[in-house]
Amino acid sequence: MLAGRGITYAINYIADTAGNPVGGYSQKPRYIGRLGVDIGIDLEKAVGWQGLRFFANGYQIHGQSISAMNLGVLMPVGFIEALPSTRLFEIYLEQKLLDDRLSLRVGQLSADSEFAIGESGAAFLNGSFGWPSIMGINLPDGGPSYPLASPGARLAFDPNDTIGFLFGLFAGDPAGDCPDDEVPQECNPNGLLFPFTSPMFIAETSIKYNQGEGELAGKLKLGAYRFFGSFVPQAVGNNGLPIGLLGIPGQQATKDYGFYAILDQMVYRVPGPGDQRGVTLFGSYMAAPPEGNLIQNYFEAGITVHGLLDARKNDTFGIGFIYTGVSSQLIDYYEQTGQPVVPSFEGVLEVSYTAEIVKGLYLQPDFQYFWNPGGHTANPDDPYVPIPNAAVFAMRTTINY
Repeated sequence: MLAGRGITYAINYIADTAGNPVGGYSQKPRYIGRLGVDIGIDLEKAVGWQGLRFFANGYQIHGQSISAMNLGVLMPVGFIEALPSTRLFEIYLEQKLLDDRLSLRVGQLSADSEFAIGESGAAFLNGSFGWPSIMGINLPDGGPSYPLASPGARLAFDPNDTIGFLFGLFAGDPAGDCPDDEVPQECNPNGLLFPFTSPMFIAETSIKYNQGEGELAGKLKLGAYRFFGSFVPQAVGNNGLPIGLLGIPGQQATKDYGFYAILDQMVYRVPGPGDQRGVTLFGSYMAAPPEGNLIQNYFEAGITVHGLLDARKNDTFGIGFIYTGVSSQLIDYYEQTGQPVVPSFEGVLEVSYTAEIVKGLYLQPDFQYFWNPGGHTANPDDPYVPIPNAAVFAMRTTINY
């Protein structure tokens, strides 16, 4: 009945239970859960406005982050990790034109829903596969990404089935005028602040090839972003949670921009008409200037295997590695000032399997191993030794309705 009037909704619950029997600075198991609700209204059906759509979603987040409380890592174990809260996330109007080849969104938006992510990242838990750590750490308060969206506009144009263009203009600091000693999420506790801060611009081009029946499909993305403002880098991650990596005291980030390339390439496809099952290789590289940024280089690479067995067509297996390289300027500062622990990089290897139990219910056992948690950061219990490498075992349960 509602769908006939253009109203749709979706309810999603994700629960992560994780523990690190070795490494980090605490070994207590942690649980975190997120209830999500999406509402969409096709305003053409509802009020007769052709091509116009309303969308809003929100979250109820509860539990504890293993990344913040046990590990101090730059790349959070799970992409749902955030401080407990009930919050509005995105709310916008979208107008489609030119037979849906052009669309404009205006409202409170999240850049990580469309920009700077590869398709294969959906196979993994680690938050950096959903919003790369180089952006989540270098941008003020993590940039317009989960769990803090910000006012903005997004233009998408697909002139044909091969090439696509994305442009986004956002309020670059989603926490607004947040004091340096406060947590960004607490400055915008329910997602209702709608801060109009210094702008962030991001542009991306995508090129799809081998899209025909039975071909080994590929997709290449090239992009760049720039924050038009200055700020003192804070020790927060892309989920607003504290991390141990500290910048040069008082130094302003004035060259807050970067470039990236992302590739997803299928190398084997299960024979059969219209079948999307197969093996895909993926990789990405991102770079930012060392001056004023905490992170200078970032790359990820791996393989995903989707539905190779006829009896398990909706299951996915993935192996991925991510490298987050600390700014050379920051490393020089630590060395020159005689700090007992000098940062270098953080790396994580993730092995994950997603199994569909019944329609709408998924279980995802997961393993992650972290090298140099926090980018080789001092242990909070002993500033003269780094946080030990950590092994994390997790189980995710996802329910979609």
